Amino acid sequence: MAVTAAALDERKQLRRAVIASTVGTSIEWYDFFLYSTATGLVFAKLFFPKSDPVVATLNVFLIYAVGFVARPIGAAVFGHYGDRIGRKATLIATLLLMGVATFLIGFVPTYASIGIWGAILLVVLRFLQGAGVGGEWGGSVLLSMEWASAVSGPAGRNSVSRSG
Repeated sequence: MAVTAAALDERKQLRRAVIASTVGTSIEWYDFFLYSTATGLVFAKLFFPKSDPVVATLNVFLIYAVGFVARPIGAAVFGHYGDRIGRKATLIATLLLMGVATFLIGFVPTYASIGIWGAILLVVLRFLQGAGVGGEWGGSVLLSMEWASAVSGPAGRNSVSRSG
């Protein structure tokens, strides 16, 4: 059976969806990794300098945890909008949300500049970062699966045969 132009186009679209999902997810997890490293090394001194070192470290790791708490919320919100306006637009929105929040975290003033408001801004940005990851993760996996099922055909078998 010959490979049709439509089948080749579907394969190309699947490849693009998988690559976009993989790149987006990799960037977001790398951002989370960088934030966790900064949390353990420097944030306690920058945002809670007057606290006991152990308490300051616990405070910044609680702020870190906010990102994990926000994930299911982001998944629910962006899952809803993914169904309404489309997964591609939602995926782009979550990538932008994560990127902008990560970028802004780099500019949050420390305790020395604005007091406790620095930590409060950090909490808000961590929440936005976590919501972005939650929405992106579910959306990218679902987008990839939808394209895979469109190309694979019934019963998960490949509708495009390989000749030779």
